[in-house]
Amino acid sequence: MARSFTDRMIGAATLDVATFEEVEHDQSATMQAAGVVALVAAAQAVATFGAGPIGMARAAGSQLIGVGLWCAITWFIGTRLFSGTATVGEVFRTVGFALSPQILVLITILPIIGGLIGFFLAPVLLFWVLASVVIGVRQSLDISTGKAVLSALLGAVAYALLVAIVPGL
Repeated sequence: MARSFTDRMIGAATLDVATFEEVEHDQSATMQAAGVVALVAAAQAVATFGAGPIGMARAAGSQLIGVGLWCAITWFIGTRLFSGTATVGEVFRTVGFALSPQILVLITILPIIGGLIGFFLAPVLLFWVLASVVIGVRQSLDISTGKAVLSALLGAVAYALLVAIVPGL
């Protein structure tokens, strides 16, 4: 039986391999994964409240576009370079849920202590999300952890280069 949306987010955040396997194979989880990405984008926007409406829109937009492109590039690298077996949808579902811990960025909006917590939370979230993404990529592409790390990192580098080349992306 499929777990609830919240249970899946918690499962991904706790690096539960069974959760990633479940969402990889459940095509109906695509909208749920998109929901996680949208929640994270909204959290990023709220966390950048001080940047004004344009800054908030950019934060949310770059999160939404970035995740989609990063997943597509990571899928391409994982399937072409490392013989992974997955659809783009499978990679999107697992990576979408892997971003669940990023919702904690909302802690940074707390008055007085939010900035201090955010200072210490940022590196923790970075490594937490990277670990979650690697598990998601590994499970969706059915490749080794090393190949999953390389796929995700090469995908991120390729995406960063694309952003640098294409203005406004």
